[in-house]
Formats: sequence, structure tokens, C-alpha cells
Amino acid sequence: MTAVDGGYGALLDALRGVRWPARRPVATGAPGAHHSRARGVSAEFTEYRPYRQGDDPRRLDWKLLARSDRAYVRLATDRTVLGTVLLADTSASMDFPREGRGKWTCARRLVVGLAAVAHADGDPVGLVLPSLVKPQTLPPRTRRGVVSEIARTLDTASVSGSPPLAPAFAVAASAARIAVVTDLLGDADALIVAAREHVAAGGEVHLVHVVAREELAPPQRALLAADPENPDLRRPLTPDSLAGYLESFAAWREEQARAWRAAGAAYSLVATDEPTERAVRRIARPDRP
Repeated sequence: MTAVDGGYGALLDALRGVRWPARRPVATGAPGAHHSRARGVSAEFTEYRPYRQGDDPRRLDWKLLARSDRAYVRLATDRTVLGTVLLADTSASMDFPREGRGKWTCARRLVVGLAAVAHADGDPVGLVLPSLVKPQTLPPRTRRGVVSEIARTLDTASVSGSPPLAPAFAVAASAARIAVVTDLLGDADALIVAAREHVAAGGEVHLVHVVAREELAPPQRALLAADPENPDLRRPLTPDSLAGYLESFAAWREEQARAWRAAGAAYSLVATDEPTERAVRRIARPDRP
């Protein structure tokens, strides 16, 4: 793993050896860690096929030819890199709670952890941060120091307002793999449309849904809940209404999970009090318990 300043050292140490495999074979590119859609001359044997005129002679199995007097070529699954962009939600709702470990702190650590894991696989890694004017972009790179650059950019980013995610997703769509780290309290409908189109075009999407522990288990006292992106929107939350809130919030999370998985994306829910290294391992291998 690349050394990173800013208090991420222990996290990266805990993620050494973690891999983030592609969810499906990817288009051919530079040699890397992921199965390619192409068949080539790599060392990873797949199957034999009778030799045809025009085949590369390097694929001939000369030992089999000597034994059987029949010409066969060895097919192998090539391996390639998977360009990865991390898209982090910078809207005001991510700045909750402002004391302790909030959603933005959790999101930054998730992005740095995922970037480091992808970079360790040899994949180009980049970052996109939404903005009301123009998304801030670090293009995918494999060079040393890219994870440190991503960490510094996140640590100095402004979290405010309600910049939409969908336009930033369009900027990130040049990469084959996009991971979106968000609380889904913005333009979720437009975002899932963009994600569905990316998956249909052969890319992959990971939706990392960050939820504050305080949202999952509010204190048992009367509160005045205010929308951080619209301060004029306020609603009282009392012990009597708490059960209804918890039921509605749980139903909404389940609806989001179903919708994103139906769109072909991997969906992971991360509470702010979950250890980041454990969450990163789940996100990187969503098919494993």
C-alpha cells in the first residue's frame, strides 16, 4: 500500500493484501489483475481449440501436436487493468453529525481505503467531487502518490450546499468501475439512471450508502430535525413519532437497496460506527459474507 498522511496509516496497514476483483470480465487493456473478455497467450490456460489458418503460432501446443499429430491452440484468459473512479458526495447532508465520527469522515476513509486497494491491484485510480459549478476531478492514474493525492483532496474539500451527483457521475463515466459514496439524500433518481446506463455499457458500479448511527438510532428525546440542505425544512421528532420514523427509514433503505441492485450495481450499506477496514472488505467482495 502507498503511504498516506492524515491519519490513514493504520487503515491502509489493515487493508494490506485486500483485493478488489472486477465483477465480470472487462474490456482488453494494459496488463493487470482482472480477467479480460479477450483470449490471449497469458499463462492462465482456459481450453484447447483446433488450429485455424491465421491463428497466432505462439498459441500452438507443440507437445500435443507431437503426441497426436493434430494442431491445437491453447486459449488463455488475459488479465487487464480496471480504471476506477471514486465519486464522493460533498453535499451538506454528509456533514452530519458535526461532532464525533460523521458521514463525511466515514466517506473520506472509505474512499481512501478503496482507492488504496484498487491501486494495490495496479488499477488506475481517480476521484470526482461534485460541485454546483464544475466537478473537481483527479483523473485515474497508477503512479506512486495517487492515493496520497486523493486523501489530501478529500481532507481539504468543502462539504456544503446540494451539488448534484448525476453530472459528476457523467464525468466519472470514462472509467470502467465507479464507486459512489453517498447518503442518497440528493438526486438519487437521476443518479441511478446514470448508473444503469453505465452498467448497460459494460461498466460496473458500486453504491456505498453511508448512514449515520444517529439516523439509525436517534436519542430517546424530543428533537427538532432540520434538513441541512434546506434549513427552512424542520420537523419535530418525539418519542411518540420515533417508531414511525424508524419504520419509514428502514423501508426507504430497503427500497434503495433493491433499486440499485436491480440496476446492476453492487449496493453496500455502511453505518458510521462500522470499522472502515471491515466495510472496505465487504464492498470489495460483495458476493462474500
